[in-house]
Amino acid sequence: MGVITFTEEFSSPVPARRLFKAFVLDFDNLLPKLMPQVFKNIETIEGDGGPGTIKKLNISEGGEVKYLKHRIDALDKEKLIYNYTIIEGDAMDKIESVSYEIKYEVSPDGGCKGTTVNKYYPKTGIELEEEKIKEARAKAMGLYKVVEGYLLANPDAYA
Repeated sequence: MGVITFTEEFSSPVPARRLFKAFVLDFDNLLPKLMPQVFKNIETIEGDGGPGTIKKLNISEGGEVKYLKHRIDALDKEKLIYNYTIIEGDAMDKIESVSYEIKYEVSPDGGCKGTTVNKYYPKTGIELEEEKIKEARAKAMGLYKVVEGYLLANPDAYA
């Protein structure tokens, strides 16, 4: 089996720049604050926050995943584009890597619309179950909703 690709579109009443600042630029600080039951902490292992930077997401106790490492592949603050690849983790027994391409765009109503393209690269000889990937994607989209809810409740945050 080859690469499995999912493309998803989403919309938010939060302006694109605010959502980008919160979810991309301040990801390390905001997510452990908003979701301590999921994220213990997020640390920069290597780099300055731009392309090539490697971050380690330490997951809170009790889950089957303990950590993930991801590499920033592209970060365009003007075009609101963020690409990264999960390159390591204790739950990656079947997956070589997962790449994410995220683009935020201003929508006419003052909010934003976004597009994510996710590519799952299985290890040699492994077939991935699309249903399991869809379940994981639904959980990941829940992160957006938490950040969006925080921004809606705190209109001055990341303004």
